[in-house]
Amino acid sequence: MSIELDNKQGLIAGNGLLPVQLAKNAKENGFEVVAISLSSDNRNELKKYCSKVYDYAPGELIKIKNALLNEGIKQLTFIGKVSKSLVVKRPRFDSLAIEFLKQAKRLNDDAIMYFLVDELAKLGITVLDQTIFIKNLMAPIGVLGKIQPTEAQLADVDYGFKIAKEMGALDIGQSVVIKDRMIMAIEAIEGTDKCIKRGCKLGKKDSVIVKVAKPKQDKRFDIPAFGLNTLKTMKKYKAKIIAVEANETILVDQKKTIEYADKNNIVVMAV
Repeated sequence: MSIELDNKQGLIAGNGLLPVQLAKNAKENGFEVVAISLSSDNRNELKKYCSKVYDYAPGELIKIKNALLNEGIKQLTFIGKVSKSLVVKRPRFDSLAIEFLKQAKRLNDDAIMYFLVDELAKLGITVLDQTIFIKNLMAPIGVLGKIQPTEAQLADVDYGFKIAKEMGALDIGQSVVIKDRMIMAIEAIEGTDKCIKRGCKLGKKDSVIVKVAKPKQDKRFDIPAFGLNTLKTMKKYKAKIIAVEANETILVDQKKTIEYADKNNIVVMAV
């Protein structure tokens, strides 16, 4: 279902390059972007493409709400990793956040996001599909670089894909590390790169990384993504292939990521 986009867009920005790329694409297409920045690692870059950038911690829900209302935001996008570790590092929980924590039966990612979506809807704010402004970053099906997978690697990819889907259905994580059709690690609170580190220490060299969307992925949040940082972690721990779900995974900084993969003999593919 298509949606008519407002000229002024809100952005709730977590870690990484994706919030910056979204803001850049939106600005180049004539949209004004107002960002709520939850992380310092990309804040200066966001200022290049956003009319305003607010610096708030994830737990400062009242300030975030007031900023969105004062700016007249009716549509917004969540993008960029907001891990629970970031929440722990900036534990500024206001009364609205504390009330949510008291009411919540679960603190998994989906439960948190659906709460926020509902709260924003009460304010007349619609949360958009994360990919609307970054369709060009979705990984197409096939081998994306020059390095081709072996039959053994493809067998691990097939097995890992099924396991990752089951983990996604439980809202545990989106990534798994496999070696010789044995699961070395399943992503949990630590995120993909630390899952790779943990799994590769067990699987040693040539481990296989698989990352997928959840079976019922809500495209308003938590769409799987990877990029150069993930490949650098793979190189450090001697993993040789990453397979992601085609057309459901965001490939960050595509040109540099694929060039790095080819240079370091890493298979990048989407299935």
